[in-house]
Amino acid sequence: MGAADLLADEARYCSFGDTVHYVEPPKVFASCAGSYLFDARGVPYLDLQMWYSAVNFGYANERLSAVMKRQLDTLPQLASQYLHPTKIELAKTIAEDALRKWDRKGRVHFNVGGSQSIEDSLKLVRNASEGRSLMFAFEGGYHGRTLAASAITSSYRYRRRFGHFGDRAQFVPFPYHFRGPKGMDKEEYGEQCVRDFARLFETEYHGVWDAKAKQCEYAAFYVEPVQGTGGYVIPPKNFFTGLKKVLDQHGVLLVVDEIQMGFFRTGKLWGIEHFGVVPDVLVFGKALTNGLNPLAGLWAREELINPTVFPPGSTHSTFASNPLGTAVGLETMKMLAETDYETMVMASGAHFLEGLRDLQRRHAEIGDVDGLGLALRAEICEADGFTPNKRLVDRMVEIGLSGDLDGPDGKIGLVLDIGGYYKNVITFAPSLHITGEEIDLGLSLLDQLLRRARRELAGLPRSP
Repeated sequence: MGAADLLADEARYCSFGDTVHYVEPPKVFASCAGSYLFDARGVPYLDLQMWYSAVNFGYANERLSAVMKRQLDTLPQLASQYLHPTKIELAKTIAEDALRKWDRKGRVHFNVGGSQSIEDSLKLVRNASEGRSLMFAFEGGYHGRTLAASAITSSYRYRRRFGHFGDRAQFVPFPYHFRGPKGMDKEEYGEQCVRDFARLFETEYHGVWDAKAKQCEYAAFYVEPVQGTGGYVIPPKNFFTGLKKVLDQHGVLLVVDEIQMGFFRTGKLWGIEHFGVVPDVLVFGKALTNGLNPLAGLWAREELINPTVFPPGSTHSTFASNPLGTAVGLETMKMLAETDYETMVMASGAHFLEGLRDLQRRHAEIGDVDGLGLALRAEICEADGFTPNKRLVDRMVEIGLSGDLDGPDGKIGLVLDIGGYYKNVITFAPSLHITGEEIDLGLSLLDQLLRRARRELAGLPRSP
């Protein structure tokens, strides 16, 4: 069936509720390998977003795909009330890593996706907080689109049609330095944001704290160590230590959402490791199986998740901890332990970031670049370097997906993802195995994209 027929059937039979068409007509891909997707014509598309960081280890990773194939021939499925070895071994691996790093005993609970594991964490912290149902979260934060997860996600558009099942979070400003107050460096702004948050606890009339009972109305604060959908905003180094001090003083749990930033996206297994604080609960997903299976989960401190306080049946999913997913997840953890991903990712990220800074020097429309490991951002603006320019970045995406860029071996495409508060930020999450040559190619294609999009929007002919 040709692409036109497929798209006609999609328009007729598929729900658009879980669909985002970045271009019209939507792009149809036929195969993948490494850092590339391929269309039916065989045109390669260098992917710099890797399925929102779900495919950290490259498309069709031979080692991880081989484990999936072997598991299909041994124990491909099993009801979740029964046990299989890789579930236990994977949970042990993650829990022992936390014990080594943080000196905290804990347990691991699996589910089928990031939003579902966020829902499980909400049950966990509400239970531990004697039924307190309110949460803090950040402006620009994203934690999923199921009913409860959307209540702690700052975008109203994910709730507008469906109302609330429970209470909406109180959203607190994130230290987004590029768009913060002028005259402060990044560390000073982080300190200011912590002071502003701490002020909520100074008096009962700020609405979150009963000074006489010494109890907060809020059970937990949900954070991303680096904002994902919010535009890969990287906080100052001092921010989370200050925030955690305020939370501990007032009995509020810290839940860290590592669904996008986990598994060495930032150069460490967990992004929060860069910031010197210990989470009470940590939620993970996406890259655990390199996109081969919908498996996610959470780690929580023993006091919050032991069988006495969180007994059997507290939450359940038919496909949670399925053997296909846990087998691949365990192999992912083994692979991470055998290779110095920290050195590799930090070196590649530094090379990519320097290339973005060079592009910024040559293009006034790139207002801000930043990065931590291989989580990087470029904020596309008007020529003033600050006013958001969604129109330009949207055109860049369209041209990239046309497969009509000039590559070293013929026509090539570029896959980008757009995020940010104003939907004007290119968020880069390439394969952690991306080569230096592929980074240089990506930077060259970005330069070509920006020049071409700028000329087209100005009504100028395409450069020869």
